[in-house]
Amino acid sequence: MGAKPPTIQDLYTRRCQRKTVLSATARQVVRKDGSNYQELLLEMTGQKTVPNVFINKTHVGGCDKTMKAHKDGVLQQLLCGENEVYDYDLIVIGGGSGGLACSKEAALLGKKVMVLDYVVPTPKGNTWGLGGTCVNVGCIPKKLMHQTALLGTSIQDARKFGWELPEETVKHNWETMKTAVNNHIGSLNWGYRKALRDKNVNYINSYAEFIESHKIKATNKRGKETFHTAAKFILATGERPRYLSIPGDKEYCITSDDLFSLPHCPGKTLVIGASYVALECGGFLAGLGLDVTVMVRSILLRGFDQEMANRAGKHMEEHGVKFLRKYVPVKVEELEAGTPGRLKVTAKSTEGDETIEGEYNTVLIAVGRDACTGKIGLDQAGVKVNPKNGKIPVNDEEQTNVPHIYAIGDILEGKWELTPVAIQAGKLLARRLYAGASLKCDYVNVPTTVFTPLEYGACGLSEEKAMELYGQDNLEVYHSLFWPLEFTVPNRDNNKCYSKIICNKLDNDRVIGFHYLGPNAGEVTQGYGVAMKCGLTKEQLDNTVGIHPTCAEVRLIPDQLQATFHLSCSPPHYKLQLALQALCSTD
Repeated sequence: MGAKPPTIQDLYTRRCQRKTVLSATARQVVRKDGSNYQELLLEMTGQKTVPNVFINKTHVGGCDKTMKAHKDGVLQQLLCGENEVYDYDLIVIGGGSGGLACSKEAALLGKKVMVLDYVVPTPKGNTWGLGGTCVNVGCIPKKLMHQTALLGTSIQDARKFGWELPEETVKHNWETMKTAVNNHIGSLNWGYRKALRDKNVNYINSYAEFIESHKIKATNKRGKETFHTAAKFILATGERPRYLSIPGDKEYCITSDDLFSLPHCPGKTLVIGASYVALECGGFLAGLGLDVTVMVRSILLRGFDQEMANRAGKHMEEHGVKFLRKYVPVKVEELEAGTPGRLKVTAKSTEGDETIEGEYNTVLIAVGRDACTGKIGLDQAGVKVNPKNGKIPVNDEEQTNVPHIYAIGDILEGKWELTPVAIQAGKLLARRLYAGASLKCDYVNVPTTVFTPLEYGACGLSEEKAMELYGQDNLEVYHSLFWPLEFTVPNRDNNKCYSKIICNKLDNDRVIGFHYLGPNAGEVTQGYGVAMKCGLTKEQLDNTVGIHPTCAEVRLIPDQLQATFHLSCSPPHYKLQLALQALCSTD
């Protein structure tokens, strides 16, 4: 085994030891030829300042750049003679939200950057443009179709507010909605490509696969292969929907990758799963007037606060969504082809041997997502992956076990699977790598919203997780049912909206969990998310004047008092409830 390469400290120590011997000679060189050397260095490097550091014939820069090279591991490579010239400073694999944000930021910082993005077609043959899941088959089309369903409810409410609308002629056209949504997505795809071009990022629509630690193979849709090297890589490949591994799933079922561009109305639909994707899609399909059934294996919205999840599910059930609980599908068969056709689903009970059958026009699978890490040659690069779920473990700087390879977004082990998180992580990572920044992505108290028909916003811990971490005796839970003003005239959903906060009694009643079920949950939750980042306490919350009349001003009272009068106050006594809430929320 060879000798360990010297560190900067080693080199500095040796320099000090030789200082006496070299000082006289160095002074003479400065006197005689110093200006000539300085002019030559300026011509070679463009650097006017000193020191001007070269290692193994490679120009590093001045003091700051040398220290940064040491931090990034580049200096060690140069000292070991690893001064290979790469095609790019950075290659980003994945053109979703995180990958695009990181690549553009790196390019703005003067780096030569390539982005590779390739969408493997679904079993139904669907594919899409640049932008990743969120833009093409996730957040954007989901929110727009959710809004479509909300407008249907608003049309019904409008009659109570005096709008005289024909009863029979108001109906929804799937084709019109789908075309409008996809046109908007197409404009976003074009905008992303233009942004990369404007920032001199080289975008290639090819599938990337490592063949060496610093080298990838890129294969386009025609099978043409090219090869590229980089000093650093960022993995941002995201996830794709999981299938069931039962007869007929890939042949006859669809996922969210297919739903938003489905050329025909799905008709009577079975949604398999209880994830946020399942409930969101089932919710807006029912809001469009379709017959929707949700098949649930165990619980709703695993990982979220279960009281909130069950309330959201109950609201869906009260508004026409059927839930088939404790069943899993075992077979899907085609009875009749068409647009839509007819499918038969056989399901088995999770609590016994009972089987049932049902007929549907469309079966939507939404049982979770798998990380897209299994076929990009990570083993060739030496990157460690969790074999159970394909997720990549990283340190607090998103660095994998291979120092020059990083990962961001949904593929990270134990991190949030949210677009804004990936964007934030990508930008900050680029700034740390190339701008000397130190700020890291904060994965704590991240606000999010589930766009069920009655929207659910959350920030911080669920009640279950808070109890696990701090113990029930150290928590104080405050909550309230409420009736939004806009619901009162149409007289709907009285006392179905709900909000609660979870406070840590050991830390000055610090708010460690915020949960809200009601209209405009994203807008409401965002404000509370900022406050929680700043260390919000219950006292500060109580001392904040609410904006009237909004849902966000709802006053929260202790859990034990809430249970008392919620049961006793029926909808006609809403004013009495408000009075009780005001009484309980004052000292």
